[in-house]
Amino acid sequence: MRIFLTGASSGIGAALAHHYAAGGATLGLAARHPRRLSDLVAELPGMHATYPLDVADAPALQAAATDFIARFGCPDIVIANAGISVGTLTGEVDDLPAFRRVFETNVLGVVHTFAPFIQAMQTRGSGTLVGIASVAGIRGLPGAGAYSASKAAVIAYIEALRVELHGSGIQVVTLLPGYIATPMTAKNPYPMPFLLPADIAAHRFARAITRGTSYVVIPWQMGWVAKFLRLLPNPLFDAIFARAGRKPRGLDW
Repeated sequence: MRIFLTGASSGIGAALAHHYAAGGATLGLAARHPRRLSDLVAELPGMHATYPLDVADAPALQAAATDFIARFGCPDIVIANAGISVGTLTGEVDDLPAFRRVFETNVLGVVHTFAPFIQAMQTRGSGTLVGIASVAGIRGLPGAGAYSASKAAVIAYIEALRVELHGSGIQVVTLLPGYIATPMTAKNPYPMPFLLPADIAAHRFARAITRGTSYVVIPWQMGWVAKFLRLLPNPLFDAIFARAGRKPRGLDW
């Protein structure tokens, strides 16, 4: 099996890399941090390719995809996992660059990851594209306007792509993690219900990908929480979440 994975150097990405490498997959691992990528590959069984890049850089991803296909062939699975989270407030002018950066990474990064592989997958008539969204995209969370909006956009984009590719042989999967124990969530100064260790989450993600599930929330309990929140009338939702904990602004993303 051949897998191309972004955001591979830590958190969910690193856990997925370990999971798939243990199963004998050949991996193309992309992330912004060269040293972390090198350290990760040193821990993995098998031979893998690394691509130090920023998913906001479309030409860099195109070059990585071209190299991976030339060396190993068209991937069976492409996982757009790279993402950043930072506390934001719209009324703070200093936060506007953070809004832009979050959207470039979390939304356009998914597009940049998928685009170079689609033609090859269509020609072969098979493949799976996996977009990592978030339950934070189901309702807007205070202090996380950029992150929530970016993940809502990812959910809608992947749904549109799934319909576009219907009948092509390419499966499109939307994964919505709840709280997963990663360096990103470690900075959250509030309770995180149903928190999952990253390795357990990776196993469940891989199982959903193998099944070709079009839309899945992991852990499943957060799916029910998200559905409940979606049904809350706006006045009640506003009253409850106006007092909710918020991610601090200005984190290093």
